Amino acid sequence: MIQVTINDKALQLAAKAGMDEFVQVFVDGIMDAIGGELTAETMAELNSDQITLVAYSMLREEVMDGGFIQLIHNGQGKFIFFNPFAKALAQWGLVDLARIIRKGHKLYKKYHEEIEVECTDEEFMAMFERMPEFDDLDDAFVADEEKWTSEIAYFIDNNIEKFASIDGKEG
Repeated sequence: MIQVTINDKALQLAAKAGMDEFVQVFVDGIMDAIGGELTAETMAELNSDQITLVAYSMLREEVMDGGFIQLIHNGQGKFIFFNPFAKALAQWGLVDLARIIRKGHKLYKKYHEEIEVECTDEEFMAMFERMPEFDDLDDAFVADEEKWTSEIAYFIDNNIEKFASIDGKEG
């Protein structure tokens, strides 16, 4: 396992800035420790909680920007839907988010080949019209994203040792 270390001062500043920043300092620490790229090789260096956190960060970024169709089109679908991500989220207490991931898994299996093809911006935008089933998932995610990020921040705060060691912490 690779050692993820976060500077205590950076952590304190992030905590004061808010839950998004608090979560992001851990995501950044994990990504820095693995050289900035999540691959099969670098995943093997992380524990399941660290991988789950990075997966949530990827999911959040893609879905908040362009929904589940964008997530799948940008190549993240297999990682999100064919790993025990939903199970891990449920274990963290995010049962509703795990349900959304499971529903997304069914849609991924139905549509991924069509979504993952190279296409123009116009063809990409047309996918949203052809696949309205994703709308409910997108809406549910956006509606509860802040709550889930807050719950993840709380989980991290109560389980810091699962995510990183804190450097420079005073006695």
